[in-house]
Amino acid sequence: MRKRMRDFALEVHFSRWEFAAKYNMAGSDAQSMTLRELLALASAEDRTAFDALALGYTETFGAPTLRAEIANTYETVRPEHVLCFAGAEEAIYVAMQVLLEAEDHAIVITPNYQAAETIPLGICEVTGVPLEIDRGWDLDLDRLRQAVRPNTRLISINFPNNPTGRILPRAAFDAIVELCRRQDIWLFSDEVYRLIERDPSLRLPQAVDLYERAISLNVMSKAYGLAGLRIGWLACKDRELLVRFERCKHYLSICNSAPSELLARIALKAREPILARNRAIVSRNITALSAFFGETSDLFDWKEPDGGCVGFIRYKGKDGVEAFTKRLVEEAGVLFLPASLFRSELNEVPGDCLRVGFGRSHVPEGLAVLRTWMKQSSR
Repeated sequence: MRKRMRDFALEVHFSRWEFAAKYNMAGSDAQSMTLRELLALASAEDRTAFDALALGYTETFGAPTLRAEIANTYETVRPEHVLCFAGAEEAIYVAMQVLLEAEDHAIVITPNYQAAETIPLGICEVTGVPLEIDRGWDLDLDRLRQAVRPNTRLISINFPNNPTGRILPRAAFDAIVELCRRQDIWLFSDEVYRLIERDPSLRLPQAVDLYERAISLNVMSKAYGLAGLRIGWLACKDRELLVRFERCKHYLSICNSAPSELLARIALKAREPILARNRAIVSRNITALSAFFGETSDLFDWKEPDGGCVGFIRYKGKDGVEAFTKRLVEEAGVLFLPASLFRSELNEVPGDCLRVGFGRSHVPEGLAVLRTWMKQSSR
């Protein structure tokens, strides 16, 4: 019998504070754009198409022109290998519901975005394999291999990782692919933070380009900073499986928003300037954060994350991370996310960490407010 999923702790917290806090220093997305700014990047043809767009139903798989543009972001993917969703969350839900049965076993890397483990846990047995904080959030490949069972159907990974920002070395990534290939296991690869790595040489390939039983997840929300479009997708070479995903989608969103699909296509065509802009914001913010955390190293254990726009760092204050983050948002309007929101049912997640987000342009302003609050609090 399938179990009832527990509340999504992070989203419950965000429901209270994401828009109430003046400085969201925990956001997991890059800086967004206005509609005017995005349309300024469109071709004359696409602007005309947007003005003339009919607001009816769209194709369940996604507009062919959008899927063609998505396919262009991969090395070996064709449009028929792509299925669009209303964001990444729907895609995760559909993939797990379709792939897993009660008699199966799944392996999930922790810490993670809660849906990656909570949805599978509602279906079958799941083993967590942790990234280890004292090893720089590294993954023990031997521990991963030992977790595999005869009925293991899926390994779920996420690099650059949320919340740690960790990227595996290429050799470790290849070893996971080879393990899946040898054992005939599906590899679900959450790649939503790809393309905003600290160093481009750290960038991993997309799993679907390497492995015939890989499923690559991506979305317009994170690296592109266009969360309001609610457009995500799965890329998979197994067309029969994609059709099964589509049949499940019929019970959820059915199809995506027509304006969002066209705007996503415009953004993907203009992806180089958009990504360059977002990488520049992340780089400036990392410099600012490194300066701040260098000044406060008695309280924070900061190391620059490998990629993405989030980090998971230790807070060393005597008050504890839960009390610190609570007071900070209530008194100063600065939002960090405490470790309790990343609690795993599979492994122990360090309880003294907080997630910091640095994809948005207001980070330096938020740090100035944080400095002032900390000085006043220490009197």
